[in-house]
Amino acid sequence: MKENKYLYFASDFHLGIPNYAQSLEREKKLIKWLDQVAPTAEKIYLMGDIFDFWYEYKKVVPKGFVRLQGKIATLCDQGIEIYFFKGNHDMWMFQYFQHELGIKLISDELEFERDGKSFYLHHGDGLGNGDHSYKLLKRIFRNPICIWLFGILPNRIGLGIAHYFSSKSRLANAVNDEVYQEGSEWLLQFCNDKVKEKSYDYMIFGHRHLPLEIDLDNGGKYINLGEWLHHCTYAVFDGRDIET
Repeated sequence: MKENKYLYFASDFHLGIPNYAQSLEREKKLIKWLDQVAPTAEKIYLMGDIFDFWYEYKKVVPKGFVRLQGKIATLCDQGIEIYFFKGNHDMWMFQYFQHELGIKLISDELEFERDGKSFYLHHGDGLGNGDHSYKLLKRIFRNPICIWLFGILPNRIGLGIAHYFSSKSRLANAVNDEVYQEGSEWLLQFCNDKVKEKSYDYMIFGHRHLPLEIDLDNGGKYINLGEWLHHCTYAVFDGRDIET
C-alpha cells in the first residue's frame, strides 16, 4: 500500500428513503465523510445499496443524488479508486457510473490481497443457506429479459412503482430493530463455511444493517459495515489491521 494511504469500506446508504429531506441530509453526511477520508484514501469500497432504488436507463438519468455523483467523479479524477458493489436495492446498475464517473463496478464478490492480508468482499445478499425465495427473485431480477421489460415502461410509471415499494420497505419505516441473532447469523455461518475451503483474514459485507466484527473459526474476522440511517459506521484498513 502507498505510504499513509488506506482502504475504506462503507455500505447501505439507501439514498432515497424515507423521504427527500432525510435522504438529502444523509447524502450530505456521506459527502462530508468522503471529504474527510479522501486525503488518506487509496481506495474506497462502497459495498451495495448505495441507493434504495436505481435503474439505469440508456439515455435518462434518474433525478437526485447529484452531490454524491459529483463528489465521486472528483475523487476518481484525483486518482482515488472507488468500487461500487451492486446491492439488492441497486442491482440494475450497469455502465453509466463506470463511463461517466470512473468507478469500478462489482456485481458479486471481490477477492484480493493487500500487505499480506487476504480479503473477501460481497454485499451479502443471497449468500449461505436458506432464503431460497430471495435467491430465485435475484435470478429473475438479474435476467436480461426482466431488465428489458422494466426499461420499456414509461419512466414515470417504472420509477413511480419502484419508489412506492421503496417507501414501504422495512428499513424505510422501522426504528433500528436489527439485533444480533445468537447462533443463527447466516452471514457468519457462510463465512465459517467459506474459510474451510479457502482462508481469508477479512470477510467484509453490507446488507445485514448491523455493525459487527466477529472472529472466524480460521482466526480471520467477519465484518459487517452496518448502515447509514442509524449507525453511520465504516471500516478502514491501514496496512496492518482493520478498525471499525
